[in-house]
Amino acid sequence: MLQEKKEALAKSSRRDIATLLERGRIETARVKVEAIIGDDIHVELLELLELYCELLLARFGLLELNTREPDKGISEGVSSIIHAAPRTELKELHTLREMLMQKYGREFAVAAMENRGGCVSERVMAKLTFATPPAALVDAYLGEIARGYGLNWAPPSSPEKSDGPSGTATPKLPDLPLNEPTRTAVSSKGSEGQSQSNLDKKAESKGREGSSSPSELPPYTPPAPPPATSQKKGEEDDFDSLQKRFEALRKR
Repeated sequence: MLQEKKEALAKSSRRDIATLLERGRIETARVKVEAIIGDDIHVELLELLELYCELLLARFGLLELNTREPDKGISEGVSSIIHAAPRTELKELHTLREMLMQKYGREFAVAAMENRGGCVSERVMAKLTFATPPAALVDAYLGEIARGYGLNWAPPSSPEKSDGPSGTATPKLPDLPLNEPTRTAVSSKGSEGQSQSNLDKKAESKGREGSSSPSELPPYTPPAPPPATSQKKGEEDDFDSLQKRFEALRKR
């Protein structure tokens, strides 16, 4: 519930920062972004402590052991909760911290609060360190907020993107006609493209030999129909002989 509350507040703050960027109040926006960064770090701390609570719940059997020091499987989680719980506003974590301190004694509790021997998780310690965020991180937050709200604003410290080695922009290639293949397409064909071009040259040379002008091809003349076969001639002869026989029979 606390995480959701902080996320809702952060969303409202981002909207205010976008308004400040639109009005040109950059310095005020930077101050508000630093507060958002601090809230995000605190939310990450709460997530870590939630994971340690789930770890203790899963390994509850180790908590029931009658020992003065916690088992190695839960030692880091117990020390981290004892050390970080006072930095949060969760009453449940405060209650859990008191229960753990009573179980393992004052000496262990003091060692956890002082982080003797690095018993507290390094990730938890990093979230508890209060420091001014670097300017690059602030600019990155401002750039993301401006992009999210569709503002035409970029951090002044970020260099312009360039593809060249010395910061020069890559020249734009000229547009090619749609019916003309690019050089990369021709080169990718290899020997197949070369042989095809040779065939085209041969066909073109043959067409030029029989024409008066180099740009015109000779007109197309359809081939002559094939002559009648010998079988067809034999059929006609038989028909003539039959017709003569019919005429002879009529005369009789």
